[in-house]
Amino acid sequence: MRLAAAVLLFTTSAFAQTVLQRQIRAIAAEAHGKVSVACALPGSTLNCDLNPHAHPPMQSVFKFPLALTALHLVEQGKFSLDQSVRFLASDRIPHAYSPLQDKYPAAEVDVPLRELLRLAVSLSDNAAADVVLRTIGGPAGGPAVVDAYIKSIGVSGFHMEDNEQSLHRDVAVQYRNWFEPAGAVQLLQRISDNSPLTAEHTELVLEWMKDSPRTTSRIKGDLPSGTVVMHKSGTSDTKNCVTYATNDIGLITLPDGRRLAIAVFITDSTANETTRDSVIARIAKAAYDKSVQNKK
Repeated sequence: MRLAAAVLLFTTSAFAQTVLQRQIRAIAAEAHGKVSVACALPGSTLNCDLNPHAHPPMQSVFKFPLALTALHLVEQGKFSLDQSVRFLASDRIPHAYSPLQDKYPAAEVDVPLRELLRLAVSLSDNAAADVVLRTIGGPAGGPAVVDAYIKSIGVSGFHMEDNEQSLHRDVAVQYRNWFEPAGAVQLLQRISDNSPLTAEHTELVLEWMKDSPRTTSRIKGDLPSGTVVMHKSGTSDTKNCVTYATNDIGLITLPDGRRLAIAVFITDSTANETTRDSVIARIAKAAYDKSVQNKK
């Protein structure tokens, strides 16, 4: 009887999975790591769930919530997008990707907050992100301010406690900054459908995400040419053939104008970069194809 019950449970679980979920699971296996996925489409029951409540390290994905927090504080009158912010020598991060510090290697220059946010979101500039975190931080510190704001707008499954300097000093720290795929999709939907920001600031951050030239081979990789995608990726270093984080979250604009929200996180993968990017691209394409079939 126990064996029969176990077989029935397994069979029921297998049928409970959608065709899309099974397709995603098969693609994910090629990453040779932990893959977590979620998606949502207005007016549909689309289900991409694969470990949607896992806690993958988000890496630079945090720069999207960071920008939302900073824009919220601008709307509260605490800052201005046109105000100058000092890029200090102490903000520099050795060996980190940063067009800002490449342009000003000695630092000690004033940069408009608007430009720092654009660099952080669109170009994934690590030093620029830390300057913004320092600026908005106050006594609680930047990561805590971002963490509190994202929770305050009703998004669950987000946790942030470290900045880029900390992430670059200690590999283990990145696992303390995590984002559940379900939470990432919830945030994307909130900004797309019921943004807590003004229309002007919502459009601004989405434009930064749309214009990003970074990691175009992930969510955007296999989509039809001309598809509008607003996304934020995150990538870790690789050590001993293990890449700790290869991520992308975003909004895909469908031909009928609806936006598909999707989040794909690959954690602790031994696959090469081309394979990891392809896994994300193919998962996004599978969700896109299913969404196009699922018309209003």
